[in-house]
Amino acid sequence: MLQLTDLSIAFRRYRGLFRQEEVQVVSDVTLQLGPGEILALIGASGAGKSLLALAILGLLPPNACLSGAIRFAGHDLAGAYPKGIRGRRIAFLPQQTGHLDPTARVGAQLRLSASRVGAAPDVTRRLIDVGLPPDTAGAFPHQLSGGMARRVLAAQSMAGAPELIIADEPTVGLDPDSRTRVLDSLRAEADRGAAVLLITHDLLSVLPYSDRITVMQDGQVCVPEDAQAFEGTGHGLTSSFARALWRALPQNGLHADA
Repeated sequence: MLQLTDLSIAFRRYRGLFRQEEVQVVSDVTLQLGPGEILALIGASGAGKSLLALAILGLLPPNACLSGAIRFAGHDLAGAYPKGIRGRRIAFLPQQTGHLDPTARVGAQLRLSASRVGAAPDVTRRLIDVGLPPDTAGAFPHQLSGGMARRVLAAQSMAGAPELIIADEPTVGLDPDSRTRVLDSLRAEADRGAAVLLITHDLLSVLPYSDRITVMQDGQVCVPEDAQAFEGTGHGLTSSFARALWRALPQNGLHADA
């Protein structure tokens, strides 16, 4: 469904008054994501994870230089973005709660999200699915905690049964119960046939929900690993960096070697 082939991202910037240069930030990323699958993209801040999401969505700034191929459901997304494809078939769950409209109540925003994709505006059900009480519909975003606002964003993104969900750090700032609710919802979307790209730095939280895991470091990705391979000493992992990351977790003894 989603295929990235040799995708590279650079940014053009001025060096001095007239000279320009390109700074490479993502290099030769190749990934495939199929229907019904959650692929977790793991990496530290600054690794390039969110830039990949923006590239897929066609939201990179004008000074970005994109090379390689991005294909989704037969459409080439690396050139001119196909009209209307984002709203109908691709959903984005952003990291920043500032994506919520501060002037509109939660219920109105959920109804608007549903109407844009022709879905039923069942606000109560959408709120319950992410662990929020129905009366949240009458609140403005500034009246919500950070965790509640993130769950509202999750409810918005899943309206209309999208074919592809790109979730950028959806569990940051959530308590364990809320985190479970959001991840359960993403797993349910995958189980009904959606493809989910789950961008996060929290390997342990997303591991039980993911089908495959790939690690991103310094703008490059390792070979995707089966989620089941992240066990024991990591001897089943093919990537030395993924194995080192797994072994360095506190639960695995903080081993610095791969």
